[in-house]
Amino acid sequence: GIFYRVQRCSQTMKVSIVVPCFNEGQTIEKVVKAVRQSPIKQMEIIVVDDCSNDGTNTILEKVSSSVDRVICQPRNLGKGAALRAGFAAATGSVIVIQDADLEYDPGEYPRLLAPILANKADVVLGTRFAGAPLQRFRYFWQRAANKSATFLSNVFTGLKLTDIQTGHKAFRASLLPSVTIAENRFGVDAELIANSPGFAAGSRRSESITTHGPTRKEKR
Repeated sequence: GIFYRVQRCSQTMKVSIVVPCFNEGQTIEKVVKAVRQSPIKQMEIIVVDDCSNDGTNTILEKVSSSVDRVICQPRNLGKGAALRAGFAAATGSVIVIQDADLEYDPGEYPRLLAPILANKADVVLGTRFAGAPLQRFRYFWQRAANKSATFLSNVFTGLKLTDIQTGHKAFRASLLPSVTIAENRFGVDAELIANSPGFAAGSRRSESITTHGPTRKEKR
């Protein structure tokens, strides 16, 4: 099946998992453990702590043996800045973006990476809207806002994506020279697609169904 094929390919292809985090002390240990237990054999985990003030750094020290590199930002700079730092440190052939709030399951990496490892895509975006069943969203207004942002992005880029704000993205590291991130905050999702030639125009692209789980705030 797909999991077995991806396992075989990932034995020879290193995958860099970049985890931007800010005040995720309640989930970061679980995320690191889930990533390390995912079916990917050759990986490096890079966590970028965006100057958390809830004890996240203490937890990262606790799990340091499971993390290949921890980057501590000098001050809170935002998700875009965290991704820039993580990408600069990555040494793998493929890069995966993993949010730190347990919203996305690392166990789905095989599905996310399959089009790249099969040489059918250079960029894969997880989607919570394509296919069946439609994944549960946190709140109606968040789903509506995401759909609107995706629609506007598609209008400007000419693409037919369904979920530009997904926290699961994978792409070939060879695209990095063409990936430009100027946005420091959460606008980075739209910017990656709109302003980076490797994402918007110069690459083969695919979407993969991904499970949207409850975040830490939803579990309270």
